[in-house]
Amino acid sequence: MQRPARERILDAAHRLMLTVGLTRATTKAIAAAADCSEAALYKHFASKEELFVNVLKERLPELDPLLRRLDADPGERSVEENLTDIARQAALFYAEVFPIAASLYAEPSLKARHDDAMRAMGVGPHRPIEALDAYLRAERAAGRVAADADTFAAASLLLGACAQRAFAYKATAGGEPPQSLDDFAAGIVRMLLRGLG
Repeated sequence: MQRPARERILDAAHRLMLTVGLTRATTKAIAAAADCSEAALYKHFASKEELFVNVLKERLPELDPLLRRLDADPGERSVEENLTDIARQAALFYAEVFPIAASLYAEPSLKARHDDAMRAMGVGPHRPIEALDAYLRAERAAGRVAADADTFAAASLLLGACAQRAFAYKATAGGEPPQSLDDFAAGIVRMLLRGLG
């Protein structure tokens, strides 16, 4: 029995976006790979940008749910444990999103159109930074982070390091970072905690 069209479309979009990039993964190609019509694709997703956002939410390592959970209940575990989980998950997320979105930067007009669509949907790459900042502000209010800590800078540094890890090592001979994901996450958080007090 064939899987529901929406699931096939998401799988095909994810696969194509990873292999040919977002700009070359056309809705026509995605529909063909999903064994459905382009009209069927548009029954489930209003635009390619909406499809992209759903691929991020449903097919990539989940970052937003973790950030929302921590913002809602920050004190359940230590700040170090929470930030290490975020760093690990963010590194996995950016490792998959980078190859998908990189092609956007080659075409400024397409990037501008994509950015407009993301703004209209209320999403974008700034959202994880804002969510992590909100979590760190909650920890600061609870006294688990220094009262003078710059939480926005800390959120930007942590997620920026995770994105950079995905970007920097794809071009090396082995294509892999010199540290394991766990060592990277723990090390980044240890350094960040020095600044957060």
